[in-house]
Amino acid sequence: MHETETLLVEVGALLLLLGLLGRLSRRFGVSPIPLYLVAGLAFGHGGLLPLAASEEFFAVGAEIGVILLLVMLGLEYSANELVGNLRSAAPAGLIDAVLNAVPGFGFALLLGWGWVAAVVLGGITWISSSGVIAKVLGDLGRVGNRETPVILSVLVIEDLAMALYLPLVTALLAGVGLVKGGIALGVAVLTVVIVLVVAIRYGHLISAALSAKDPEALLLGVLGLTLLVAGVAAKLQVSAAVGAFLVGIALSGPVAHHATELLSPLRDLFAAVFFVFFGLVTDPRDMPPVLLPAFALAVVTMGTKLLTGYLAARRAGIAEPGRWRAGFALMPRGEFSIVIAGLAVAAGTVEPRLAALATAYVLITVITGPMLARLPDMPWFKQRLRRRIAARRPQPVPATD
Repeated sequence: MHETETLLVEVGALLLLLGLLGRLSRRFGVSPIPLYLVAGLAFGHGGLLPLAASEEFFAVGAEIGVILLLVMLGLEYSANELVGNLRSAAPAGLIDAVLNAVPGFGFALLLGWGWVAAVVLGGITWISSSGVIAKVLGDLGRVGNRETPVILSVLVIEDLAMALYLPLVTALLAGVGLVKGGIALGVAVLTVVIVLVVAIRYGHLISAALSAKDPEALLLGVLGLTLLVAGVAAKLQVSAAVGAFLVGIALSGPVAHHATELLSPLRDLFAAVFFVFFGLVTDPRDMPPVLLPAFALAVVTMGTKLLTGYLAARRAGIAEPGRWRAGFALMPRGEFSIVIAGLAVAAGTVEPRLAALATAYVLITVITGPMLARLPDMPWFKQRLRRRIAARRPQPVPATD
C-alpha cells in the first residue's frame, strides 16, 4: 500500500509540473518538448531528486505515448494516400538512408569501435523520431501543410525499414547464423505486408465495426485495436509504431474523425509522459565525456536531415518555404535510436560508450530540433527567403527605342 501511495504522489507531482511547464512554453510560443526532457533529467537517474517508484509507470506510458502519436498521424490520411506517397517518396527514402546512416557508420569506424558498432550507430543517426516530429507538427499547426505528407512518407519509409533493420541488427549483435537471421527478417517482412494489405483492403470493414455514434465504445474500440496491433507487431520484431500508424490508416470516414477528437487528450497526456521518461532513464553524469563527439555528430546529421527534407519536398513540387520546413522538421532523433542503442548495450558485444554517446546525441537533436523547426516561421527567415526567391527570378529586359 505504501508503494501505491508513493506512486500516486510521484506521478501526480510530475504531471502537475508538466502542466505548468506546458503552459509556460505556450506562453512564450516555444515547444514544450525540451522542458519535458529537462524535467525528466532532473528527476531521473543521477538527477536532483530521483523518482524510483514511478519509473515503471512512465515506461509503459511512454510506449503508449509513441503509439498514440502515430495512430493519430495515421488517422489524417487514407490508405490510397499512403501508397501513393510511399511510391513517390521511395527515392527520397533512399537518399535519406545514404545521407544519414553513412555519417554514423563512418563515425564509429573513425573512433575504432568496429564494424558491428558502426552498423548500430548508422541506424541511430539514420532514423528520425516519429513521436517527436508528430508532436512538433501538431504544436506548430502544420498537420495540414502541403509538405507534411512528404515528411510522413519519409518517416513511414524509415519505420518500415526499421522493421527489417531491427531483426537484422539483433541477429548481428547476437552472432547468430545466417539462417536464423534470415528467418527473423522474413517474419518481419511478412508481418508488415499482412498488416499493410489488411489496412488497405479491409479498412472499411474495420471502420464499419466501430460505431461513431457511441463515444465510449469508439474510444475503447480504437484504443484497444491500436494497442493490440502495435503489441503483436512488436512481438514479431516489427515496429509497434508502424502497426499503430497502419491502424490509423485503416480507419476512415466519421469513425476516423470522431476517433481523432476522442484520442487527442490521451495523445497529449502520454506524449508528455514519453518525453519525460526519455529524460528519466538518462543519467546526466554519463554524458559529459561524450558530449563533444555527440555534438559534432549531431551537427553533421542534422544538416544531412535538413538536406533530406529539402530534396524530398522539392521533388514533390513543394515551394521553397515548405522545403525548409520539411528539412527542419526531420532533424530530431528519438525512440528508435534509443531502442537500437539499448539492443547493442544488452548484447554486450560493442563499445560500452556507445550508449552514452547515443543518449547525448538524441538529447541534443530532440532539444534543438523542435526549436530549429520554428525558424521557417520567423519573420526574418521569411524575409530573407523572399529576397532569395526574388533574386532568382529573371529580371525584365528593359525596352529599347
